[in-house]
Amino acid sequence: MLLKFTKMHGLGNDFVVFDATSYPLALAPAQIRLIANRRFGIGCDQVLLVEPAKAPGNDFFYRIFNADGGEVEQCGNGARCFARFVTDRGLTRKREIRVETRGGVLVPRLEDGGAVTVSMGEPVFEPAEIPFVAEKRALTYMLHVSDRHIEISALALGNPHAVQIVGSIDLAPVACEGPLIERHERFPQRVNAGYMQVLDRSHIRLRVFERGAGETLACGSGACAAVIAGISRGLLDVSVDVETRGGHLRILWGGEGESVMMSGPAVTVFEGEIQLPEDHNS
Repeated sequence: MLLKFTKMHGLGNDFVVFDATSYPLALAPAQIRLIANRRFGIGCDQVLLVEPAKAPGNDFFYRIFNADGGEVEQCGNGARCFARFVTDRGLTRKREIRVETRGGVLVPRLEDGGAVTVSMGEPVFEPAEIPFVAEKRALTYMLHVSDRHIEISALALGNPHAVQIVGSIDLAPVACEGPLIERHERFPQRVNAGYMQVLDRSHIRLRVFERGAGETLACGSGACAAVIAGISRGLLDVSVDVETRGGHLRILWGGEGESVMMSGPAVTVFEGEIQLPEDHNS
């Protein structure tokens, strides 16, 4: 199977994008793992599929697969790349589009100067809807990880997030603790583990261990989740600069009941073709 693809990134969080608007494209988990492999495939954090919308009034359907082959609900950096892709490929002439995902409808908008702003929807805090095992909703929760207890904010923004505040992201145990949080028994659908360092009320640093992908250079929905957690705890203002290892995002959130807005770059790296075996075991 020979497929054309586009390699893109948002602050170093990289994607392989396939246009499936004209024909259905079904990729097996093993094929996705091959595509994502940085030695034997193209290499990426996530694979994105652009499909026709399923509901009237929307423009596209957006499917996201992590490097481990599993399909997930949301990806903020991917949403910006998605908007850039459909515009550059001539699939739409709109500056603002409505995009269906498994986690709800996103509204990306292309700005003058090349940045993309995405309305990511309203965050969810009820434990059963995240999903997260807790007796009742709380501002923060204690989570037992390995030999210690950590304090987290738990919320969903299409996908689940556990955000903790650390003194320094450079010293945070992301590599060893992140996988334990990701697969913690209190998160039945796994979770993205965020480590937030608050510099001041309008500036944070962030690292995220992403569910199914490991630590990435940037996580758009993770940046939104961190800002939401910080604002909810009274630590941040409504507009925050999020510094990731791949670059900066601007996040705005007016409080509960409001959609969170994310602005940042989306870059096309190259285009090509890949020959995929019909069945690939890896």
